[in-house]
Amino acid sequence: MTPRLSSAAEANAISINLPALAGLIRDTQLPQGAIPWFPGHKTDPWDHVESAMGLTIGGHMDRARLAYTWLAEQQLADGSWYAAYVDGQPTDRTRETNHAGYIAVGLYHYFLVTGDMAFVKRLWPTVERAVAFVLHHQSPTGEIFWAVSPRGRVDRMALITGCSSILFSLKCALALARLLGHAQPKWRSALAELHACLLHKPHRFNTTKARFSMDWFYPVLCGALTGDAARARIDQHWKKFVIQDKGARCVSDRPWVTIAETCELILALAAMGNRQQAAILFRWICDHTFEDDTLWCGFTVPDMVVWPEEKHTWTNAVALMAADALFHLTPGGNLFAHAHWQAMDI
Repeated sequence: MTPRLSSAAEANAISINLPALAGLIRDTQLPQGAIPWFPGHKTDPWDHVESAMGLTIGGHMDRARLAYTWLAEQQLADGSWYAAYVDGQPTDRTRETNHAGYIAVGLYHYFLVTGDMAFVKRLWPTVERAVAFVLHHQSPTGEIFWAVSPRGRVDRMALITGCSSILFSLKCALALARLLGHAQPKWRSALAELHACLLHKPHRFNTTKARFSMDWFYPVLCGALTGDAARARIDQHWKKFVIQDKGARCVSDRPWVTIAETCELILALAAMGNRQQAAILFRWICDHTFEDDTLWCGFTVPDMVVWPEEKHTWTNAVALMAADALFHLTPGGNLFAHAHWQAMDI
């Protein structure tokens, strides 16, 4: 299926040039499939998957498959990936657990949009190995350690944002397993333990990251918190992170609004059913574009200095995801919706 990104009704409702966003990702992708942040910069596995989802929403299915195939080809023997590559060569040999798990999210999203079971089957061994790496680093108390150093030392720190992302990756991995008829009871147990840890053991996580807005809304975005608990968390820190008529700060103590964090907050709001507030935030960011209609990465407040000046693939990808969640451009628009996962019973 090719998403409809250019109808007059959608253009009027969205007020953003979605083909331009997808085109930026397409034009930045390297011939082998890697998607760097911007030309000449690094590719990291998590943002690479985010960008591949942007390609899928934009209808560039061949490019999305190329991106996932490249990732499968780079997978290490233990199921992980290096944290950064430049021109296909590793430049940071740290191996992060949340990086490894995220391929399940991208592949499930690709399936929701395309229904392409053949590609799911082809990439399934990659997902299995990635989940094995992630769960190998789960503590008996439920949290998942964030990384393995280049020298092979496990960093036993756990992060709320990272573990929330892993929670969602495990959900998507289980959804893929169900499609293929695999029960995966150990994955289910690991998911339940991680979920319980996020809900009831805040002391297991690094608290120095609380100044980052992602630590605030990621438990909602990824479905660790739903219903009244999700609404309470969003309300609790709204004024700490959101600047009226501008967007979400990256960190609470800096006057810097980032488009990516704002779009992820939009996804979180839409996921919990607060579509009206999500749409308001989306309107705030629609005019923050370069001459080619692609989105800024961020800007300072109140002086409105664009920083950084590069055109980031993953920023434009998550804006496509936010638009999809709001305007149902593809069958993948419900990827994060809490109701979707409640119906799935995962």
